[in-house]
Amino acid sequence: MISPGLPISIVESAPHDGASLWSGTRQSLLGDRRAIQRGDIMTVVIEIDENAEISNTTDRSRSASETLNLPQLVGLPQRLDEKLPEGATSADLVSINSASNSSGDGSVKRNEKLTLRVAATIIDVLPNGVLSISGSQELRVNFEMRELLVTGFVRPEDISRQNEITYDKIASARVSYGGRGQISDVQQPRIGQQILDVVLPF
Repeated sequence: MISPGLPISIVESAPHDGASLWSGTRQSLLGDRRAIQRGDIMTVVIEIDENAEISNTTDRSRSASETLNLPQLVGLPQRLDEKLPEGATSADLVSINSASNSSGDGSVKRNEKLTLRVAATIIDVLPNGVLSISGSQELRVNFEMRELLVTGFVRPEDISRQNEITYDKIASARVSYGGRGQISDVQQPRIGQQILDVVLPF
């Protein structure tokens, strides 16, 4: 029991230990470690398995006939007939018949499958909280270099608890995957052949 007139002392709670598992920081056991600010790193999961098939058929037919007769024009046709070779006449001056027919078939079939994972860094945070990310990865095996580039915009709420985001949730996503080296160079046509492909009309 506290006696009246005695000062009451307030005991301040001790600060949390930095090694505590239950602190409110991102490093704690239950802390949210998702990337949310500039410089943070997240994992972009690229899993593309798409099939596309397009088929078009066109058929067009057209016919035309034009005839121009000039039997009387102030007597000029008769005078003209006298000067024309035997059997020729100016009665039917022009007679044109034309016909055209065209048909076309086209089809496109595409099958793409790609599975990649790359770490991306937040390079900017927009005023509305959207994150701008950019990531790159290079893998060199002997004389062949493989390069993967990813850029786009993501929402913080689309990032999973594992600090991952799938490519289909990235706005304005740009995924570039290619390579350079001896194998890629052999698969390309020679410079002379490329010039001929541009110059030759056939």
